[in-house]
Amino acid sequence: MERNALNSLGIYRKSLALRDLSEAVAYYFSHNRDILSLNNYCSFRDDVSQSLLTDAMLITKEIEHAVLSNSHPVRMKSLAFINIMTRNILAYCNGLERDGVKEKEYLNLLRKEIKTFRTSFKKWRKSFKNGNG
Repeated sequence: MERNALNSLGIYRKSLALRDLSEAVAYYFSHNRDILSLNNYCSFRDDVSQSLLTDAMLITKEIEHAVLSNSHPVRMKSLAFINIMTRNILAYCNGLERDGVKEKEYLNLLRKEIKTFRTSFKKWRKSFKNGNG
């Protein structure tokens, strides 16, 4: 599959939506306005926000990697990694909530997006296990 064909892949588009929402939530909750700088963490919230942003970006990259790879073991490793990153994002939502975030509706929106993504991801992952991916 070509890189251009990735945009027509539903799970890839869902990963982009998840990445965009994660980025918005991370920027909103971070005290560090230069969150992409990867330094100057001022608080737990900044650290969690940075991890949220990083993991959401990694999900999209790992989908690309799985789709473009011809190696079944490489694909399986990418799929396992994506599963871990989605669980991490849910944990980051819980961490932000425990840190005193008052705007829980944003966290709930992100949780809903993760749930939607994971449902699609599980269906997509089955296609690889059946050898069709």
